[in-house]
Amino acid sequence: MTAGQQRRTAFLLAICQACYLSASSIGVASSGLVGTELAPSLLLATLPYSLIATTNAAVTVPASFLMARLGRRAGFVLGALIGGLGGVVSAWAIFERDFLLFCLGNALWGAFQATAQYYRFAAADAAAPAFRSRAVSYVLAGGVAAALIGPEIATRSKDLFAPVLFAGSFLAISVLAICTILTLAFLDIPVPSRAERAQAGGRPFGEIARQPIFIAAVANGVIGYAIMSFVMTASPIAAVGCGLTSGDAAGIIRFHLIGMYVPAFFTGALIARYGTTRIALTGTVLLLLCGIVALSGTSKPHFWLALALLGFGWNFMFVAGTTMLTQSYRPEERAKVQGLNEFLIAGSSALGSLASAGVYGGFGWDGLNLAVMPFLLLCAAITLWYALTQRAAARAPA
Repeated sequence: MTAGQQRRTAFLLAICQACYLSASSIGVASSGLVGTELAPSLLLATLPYSLIATTNAAVTVPASFLMARLGRRAGFVLGALIGGLGGVVSAWAIFERDFLLFCLGNALWGAFQATAQYYRFAAADAAAPAFRSRAVSYVLAGGVAAALIGPEIATRSKDLFAPVLFAGSFLAISVLAICTILTLAFLDIPVPSRAERAQAGGRPFGEIARQPIFIAAVANGVIGYAIMSFVMTASPIAAVGCGLTSGDAAGIIRFHLIGMYVPAFFTGALIARYGTTRIALTGTVLLLLCGIVALSGTSKPHFWLALALLGFGWNFMFVAGTTMLTQSYRPEERAKVQGLNEFLIAGSSALGSLASAGVYGGFGWDGLNLAVMPFLLLCAAITLWYALTQRAAARAPA
């Protein structure tokens, strides 16, 4: 691809990312509230939203192999179609007041999430090595638009079919899925040839997984995502528990979303200039600073700064980890390596979210922030080890 085509691909995938994350934010804002109304017990109120993560983890690996066979665009369109169907089913369930049907609609949405995770890989694989980190970063920048658009759509669509609340919100998810499909019509990523599909699977997975670059990539992606999910999930509960309002908690999450996606405009350029290991380590330091700020006070500005640092640190670790991962495999190994990485990230995110409430309930906000410190130090040690192996390899005689 020419430089212009690479930028065009990244731009189109950033639009798809914005549509997907806007729809996702609607689900975050609405699913639990609908579950509270429809579930036979309050204990089951978050089950529909949990099924999104479950389906995501189940579909991630098959989706990777499907796209290796049929091409990225076909896989993305299929995921968006299933997600759009999930929005319609969820809206129908709200009209019918059918909890099981609502669970089904949410589970279908998880398939959209599973395929959308590969937008950044599609941009990276279509880019030249020098542009790869920027391509990943540009796609993630679509989250900035989602942080602004998604909550606004959720607010305006909630009462669309009043007095049946939230049905319009889930139909809006379907509209965003259709917008994704229309955008994908302009995406030009070649379908794998028959010869490429017939290629062997490459090296044994054990050989790939023993590479320092692979270990560092997975550590930054998995640990960074798990900690982000762990702290983010508890932060609204902690804010209200510390005397702030639910409106304050929503504002804190907005600071977090801005922190997650605004750096995407420049993270790729920073990686191109300073390298993946320095940016990954900077991300680890930022997450450590998030914990220090959170431990130093519970005022609204403390929460704002802590959650913004959480977003910045996650972005640096995630973009750097993704860039390292794309350097760890050969083209014929892409599907299995990306599939495993996304499965691990989805699983770690779900575990972080599930563990968050229990740790906060048992040890409080301070205990929760202290709990992440050993994992961050472990991740930093792995990244430093990889940097040292790189330096040793560069000094070794040819």
